[in-house]
Amino acid sequence: MNAPDRNISPGPPKIRQLDDVAVNRIAAGEVVERPASAVKELIENALDAGATRVELAVQDGGKTLVRVTDDGHGISEADLPLALSRHATSKIDGSDLLNIHTFGFRGEALPSLGAVGRLTITSRGRGADTAFQISVSGGAHDAARPAALNAGTVVELRDLFYATPARLKFLRTDRSEMQAISDVVKRLAMAEPYVGFTIRDLSGGDQGRVTFRADPQTGDMFDALGGRLRQILGSEFAENALQIDAEREGITLTGFAALPTYSRGSAVAQYLFVNGRPVRDKLLVGALRGAYSDFLSRDRHPAVALFLECDPQKVDVNVHPAKSEVRFRDPGVARGLIVSALKHALAEAGHRASTTVADATLGAFRPEPQGRIYQMDRPSQQALRASYQAQSPGFAEAATEFAPASGRVEEVLEENPQDTPLGAARAQVHENYIIAQTTDGMVIVDGHAAHERLVYEKLKRQMSENGVAKQALLIPEIVELSEGDAARLLGHVEALASFGLVIEPFGQGAVAVRETPAILGVINAEALLRDILDEIDDLGQTQKLADKIEAVLSRVACHGSIRTGRIMRADEMNALLREMEATPHSGQCNHGRPTYVELKLADIEKLFGRT
Repeated sequence: MNAPDRNISPGPPKIRQLDDVAVNRIAAGEVVERPASAVKELIENALDAGATRVELAVQDGGKTLVRVTDDGHGISEADLPLALSRHATSKIDGSDLLNIHTFGFRGEALPSLGAVGRLTITSRGRGADTAFQISVSGGAHDAARPAALNAGTVVELRDLFYATPARLKFLRTDRSEMQAISDVVKRLAMAEPYVGFTIRDLSGGDQGRVTFRADPQTGDMFDALGGRLRQILGSEFAENALQIDAEREGITLTGFAALPTYSRGSAVAQYLFVNGRPVRDKLLVGALRGAYSDFLSRDRHPAVALFLECDPQKVDVNVHPAKSEVRFRDPGVARGLIVSALKHALAEAGHRASTTVADATLGAFRPEPQGRIYQMDRPSQQALRASYQAQSPGFAEAATEFAPASGRVEEVLEENPQDTPLGAARAQVHENYIIAQTTDGMVIVDGHAAHERLVYEKLKRQMSENGVAKQALLIPEIVELSEGDAARLLGHVEALASFGLVIEPFGQGAVAVRETPAILGVINAEALLRDILDEIDDLGQTQKLADKIEAVLSRVACHGSIRTGRIMRADEMNALLREMEATPHSGQCNHGRPTYVELKLADIEKLFGRT
């Protein structure tokens, strides 16, 4: 490899001060990554200005035009030129960067946008007689001049990255950029449910078309937030989400978290906010994973919209130019609050499963349309039975004689509780699936999966009451680590000991493993410790050991549960149903799949044209 060709000067290179245009373009590389970044900065400015309605107009995925119109307090004529200056802001005085109550505070967005695009700001300060407009192109702006505007502010950004054309090559298709813009607006709309939001796509010309609208909500916080989430995430999320309201050591957690059976194949439905600010924080994502680890497999992800509120002094938002990351003064409290609150809410949900399970089942059952649908009156069960017996006295005997071996009907006493949530068992088919009748429909239960969950919950309860049994190693295993890794690991000694792993320091950069969880049997202590270290580095805490123990308990529960192929008596089936109703999390198996499907009678009648 040839040595690089460098100009060798007789003296050291001269240090020079970059001009404002170059500085702003460098800053734009951090603040404005794509059109969605510009949209985020401009809408946050509108919200900080007290806007109650925000309208966004875009063209060509934001590459050609981004226009944000709001009804906030506006900007005065004297402040318009200053708003385009770097590090000029009305939101902080610079004396305390740990007491921030607004979205923006850096004073970088507008000068950065003006450095890489053609920016025009038209604003009328509250109480002012007229509006004023100022334009900046490539970092150079003209003087403010009178303009026509009734109230608020209109910020128009055209030809993004025209001044830095190399950045245009990194942008995606118009559709992808529009999707990113929509996601940004929806996150901000969740954070401000009392503010109205509209997105208008002008790519087709004329007035364009409205692609998103969220009207302002009313009522208390949970009513407003619930209504806004229904607008954005849809009715299915609203119907299958649990209300979260918890507090610990000055940090409050509110919002909604979906049932495990309403999970997604990726983390696209996870919306997290800290003091109203949308964030993408690995600590909070790790807490979510820990809260649902007992209910979802690794390839499934929960759907949540959670809001953490705390004293601004307890969280640092000045970590990244995009302000999407935060750093908690005590991250363990925030993580513990999320895990405990979600686990408690899921336990309170009991045997409940998501409504989408029934919808999917009905979709699988639904026959192809066969022409006209007739209205019919439903005869009673007694009338049907009398009719069958009158036409064929041997009907009941014949039905029993020719019934397949995989379907078996139990005679059930009338006093069986049909009015309970899971009803009364009526039959077992394919030696596994229990058919139960409720007051307004029927329930199909996966007997093996349901009993597996019940056994698993019982084992977990016993472990929590009696602790994790430990086995002492005859010869302690010495694991050599770096001094830093050993120190991090020894900082979690108590947490590891609570799960049966006892370690202690052993010289410089080494730990001795003296006891291990008995339920895990023979383990590779060094591999386990290194996995735990990786998780500590990533999340600040470890869930690895608890996950391994719970995985073993899950396998034990699977082998100890009712096997498919076992014929159950009516009293056994009903006992299983009653225990499911009394056991938390029984609506899903250990892998997040539903243990039962409930079908309403009205939906069943639709399958047969009884409308």
